[in-house]
Formats: sequence, structure tokens, C-alpha cells
Amino acid sequence: MSVDTALTQPSRAGDTAPEPGPVLDVVVPVHNEEKDLERSVRRLHQHLTDHFPYPFRITVADNASTDSTPVIATRLATELPTVVSLRMDQKGRGRALRAAWSASDAQVLAYCDVDLSTDLAALLPLVAPLISEHSDLAIGTRLGRGSRVVRGAKREFISRSYNLILRGALAARFSDAQCGFKAIRADVARRLLPLVEDTGWFFDTELLVLAERAGLRIHEVPVDWVDDPDSSVDIVKTATEDLKGVLRLLRAFATGALPLHELRGQFGRDPIEATEVAGVPHGMTGQVARFAAIGVASSLAYLLIYALLRGSMGAFGANLVGLVITAVANTALNRRVTFGVKGREGAAAHQLQGLVVFGLGLALTSGALLALHAWWPGAHQLVEMVVLVAANALSTVLRFVAFRAWIFRGRRSPAPSKDKVL
Repeated sequence: MSVDTALTQPSRAGDTAPEPGPVLDVVVPVHNEEKDLERSVRRLHQHLTDHFPYPFRITVADNASTDSTPVIATRLATELPTVVSLRMDQKGRGRALRAAWSASDAQVLAYCDVDLSTDLAALLPLVAPLISEHSDLAIGTRLGRGSRVVRGAKREFISRSYNLILRGALAARFSDAQCGFKAIRADVARRLLPLVEDTGWFFDTELLVLAERAGLRIHEVPVDWVDDPDSSVDIVKTATEDLKGVLRLLRAFATGALPLHELRGQFGRDPIEATEVAGVPHGMTGQVARFAAIGVASSLAYLLIYALLRGSMGAFGANLVGLVITAVANTALNRRVTFGVKGREGAAAHQLQGLVVFGLGLALTSGALLALHAWWPGAHQLVEMVVLVAANALSTVLRFVAFRAWIFRGRRSPAPSKDKVL
């Protein structure tokens, strides 16, 4: 994909070839955003006009707004020549992005949230590696070195916990799945979009996970980001749907339902195999340190899930769901990081063995809850969480013993032979 081919060339007499599309199409998905839409689109349009050196388009993708959002979008499309309006009758941010990206003739497809929480100065660095074909997708990250973020402690905790869950459960290596500032090459989108099932907030997370599993290159740009205090996102509902999406992807990867091998072959970006350094031992001390760090992250993720689901599922249901999700993530992380087992061979068996250990943790935590409720029927949720932390601490010690002595005993990836290195 060359930038030159996207720039408008002078037409010759008798030349009936269609005019090439823009280099960049920035989609702004909206639902009932009459308050912010016009100000944000005009600001985005002005920034692109002043600072983006290639032809561009802004697509306002309205998904089932019931206020005056579609009227404003239509008026903006009439007044600004590089703005178009797209209207859908069904709600869903993912649905809006899929429709807008699928219909676009641009070479690079991007999106940003309507509140423009991300500094637009990062837009050109975001899409430049895609225009040059160095990378396949690009994301803005609020969690990278150099990022400057202003937001409350609650959203910070939720965001970091969510990304820890993705790293543990899905082995994701990208740093920030939720930042509303992403881009993808159009040729890559045409292959990936048919595989993405989610139509809501999990859409771009699923897209990133599939891209990474297919061996595609994801470029990350540290961004300046200021939280929108008036955001209408339902955090609990979104978190629940995201966790369902994680479980769905785990099931798809376990059954081989997705043609990731074919995608990897089409794009030709196989990962470079890492090698271990000869003479550097993986001893007990290092294993304990890595296991402890993963355990802390797993406990934080568990507490977040428990707190989010406690009201709708009750103490025992929230405990079960939280333990299942974090057990899968914990086993995957310890397999790779703590005990150095790489590759996917034997991963399913290790997860099954990890679930046996999980059963012990479930018995300990459920027993602790039963004992607490029998002794103190009206115990506060905070007391429940303290008891669960203590029970989880005991199960963590037992989990390490089981991992070291049973599941991953002697199963570290071997160092490459000298012949292979040479």
C-alpha cells in the first residue's frame, strides 16, 4: 500500500477510472451524543485539516440514537466536505465500527471516541506505521511509558485489572485494550472483521486478540488522555460482557474454531522464537518471586470481579465466576512466566490440571464463606472479602506446591541445541 496511490492524480481526457479514496477514514461511533457531537467533529476536522498531510474522511457512525444526534450528523456532513454520516437502526459500538470500516474505501481505518479524551496530536503517529506498512494495527495506550493520564482511581483500577485479565487468560501482550483510539490497515480489516463476533464494547479487544494470535504487528503509541466525567458507559454491564467475551475466545481457541493459522500464513509474520540463555538457572527463588507477583495480580482481578458481580449473582456465584476466570489466567501466566513452559503443546492439559487445583481453592473459599455466614449471618461485604483474601492466601501456597511438584515439574522449554543456534 503506497501513499502515492491514494493521492488524487489529475484526470486525463477520457479517463473514467473512479477517484481513489482517502488515505485515512476516522470513524466516530456515537449513540445519543447530541451534546458533544458537533463540537468534537469540528475540532477533529480542524485538526486533520491543519496537521494531517494526506486526504482524509471523518465518518460519524450513529448507532440507534434516539435524540438529535442523527440530525446533527447529517448537517455536519452537508457543511463539511470531508465528513459523512452513517446511520444504523441497531445499537452497538462494535456494530457501528464494523459497518463503517467495511464500507470505507480508505487505506487506513481508525476510530476515536466522541469525547476526544485522547490528545489528537497522537493521531499522525498512530497511523503513520500503517501508511508505511510497517505495522498492521495501531493502538493508543494510556498505560505505556510516556503516557500522561488524568482519571479517577476507580477507572484506573478497573482498566489495569481488565488488562491483567487479558494478559493472564488470553496471553495478550498489548498494554491497553480499552483506549478509544485505534487504527487498522484496510486490507487487514477485510480479513479480520468477519472473524469478530462482538458488536459492543468488546469488539476492539476481540479484534486485537485475534490479530495478535494471527501474528500481526500491533504498534502502540503513548497518549495524553483526560477522563470524561460525564461518560455514559455502564461499567458493571460492560465489564460483565467483556468477561463473557474472554470466555468465548478461550473456548474458540481451545476448540480451534478460528482459522488463525491461515491468517498467519496470509500475512507471513511468524513470531521470532525466543531462546533461553545457557547457564542462567530458573531456581526456586525466582519462581517464588514470579509466582507471588502473578498471585497479587490474580487476587486484584478476583476482587474486582467479585465486587462487580456480588450484587447480581450473590456471594457464592460471584466467588465461583471470579475464581474460574482468575484460575485460567493464573495457570496460563505461571506456565509461561514462572516455569518457562513455552508453546501451546500441552497447554490444554495444563489448564485441566490447573482446574483440579482450582477445585481445591473453590472448596477453601466456599467453605470459608459458609463458615462466616453461619457464624455471622449479616456480615458486611468488606468482611466477606477479607475472609476470602485469607482463604485465597492458603490456596495460593497449595497452588504453588502443586504447580512445582506436579503440573510443571521438569517441563520447562529446553534450550536450543548448538547446531540450531549455529
